[in-house]
Amino acid sequence: MKAITCMLFLSFFAILHASPRADAQTGSIEIAAKATPSNGTDEPVRGMPVYLLRKSYEDIGKEAEATYPPADMNAFIDKLELSKEMKAWMKANHCVNLGGEDFIKKLKVDDVMNVPEFFSAYVERMSGDESVSFPSPKYTPADKKKRPEKYDRLVKQYHEAVRQFLITNPKSTDGIDLALEEIDPGHRWEAVRSSSMAEMHRHILELAQSKYLVARTDTDLQGQGFLRSIPPGTYWLSTLDITADVGDARPRWDVRVIVTPGKTAYVALSNINSVQPPHVTP
Repeated sequence: MKAITCMLFLSFFAILHASPRADAQTGSIEIAAKATPSNGTDEPVRGMPVYLLRKSYEDIGKEAEATYPPADMNAFIDKLELSKEMKAWMKANHCVNLGGEDFIKKLKVDDVMNVPEFFSAYVERMSGDESVSFPSPKYTPADKKKRPEKYDRLVKQYHEAVRQFLITNPKSTDGIDLALEEIDPGHRWEAVRSSSMAEMHRHILELAQSKYLVARTDTDLQGQGFLRSIPPGTYWLSTLDITADVGDARPRWDVRVIVTPGKTAYVALSNINSVQPPHVTP
């Protein structure tokens, strides 16, 4: 009986002293999250999930990009059923949207004259405008077979007349995009790009919450959160792609923190150490 009592006492003594030793080998983190809207009054960020990661969320995004590169615009352009001149223009201008003010601003005289689709759209647009004296061709398709030399000469003269009109009237390209609507691949590209970004976004979240996740906590009504028994090392406190909605403030965090054995790291999350919008937005 004495032997059993002695063993129980020793077991209790071992358990009693094991916890402090374990705590001495790990550290903890105490978080206080507040956001400041434009009215200037700090408010606690309540119910905010905070993830402790072994790598910053931004760097996780870069890692994901290396594995799942974003949609390739040039590859998309190569598959389009357009002229080689149009494809070359799209690649040079990194643009597949053939509509809107930004597109019109990109157009130069040589673009309109040398890209078949632009030239056709411009002539179609201007030929229907009775308020201007736009050049008319002095040849017919039949002339190409009957009098090929004369046809080539008249075509050249017509193109030069169109060029001079365009130089004299640089604003005349306004509205050219209306004649390009049927071949405009802008919407298709946006769908491809959005799908690629959504897939990338999912992959980043998966990496963060599996491969690099150490611990997680949710802030309480005072905006506080606690992480305990954390092995020593360098980590990042991240809210991933989640922003704190406090008034008109929308902060998001990805803050570096160092955990040392037997100590508590106190981290204040505020507007000051918040970061820009998520690396990838679907």
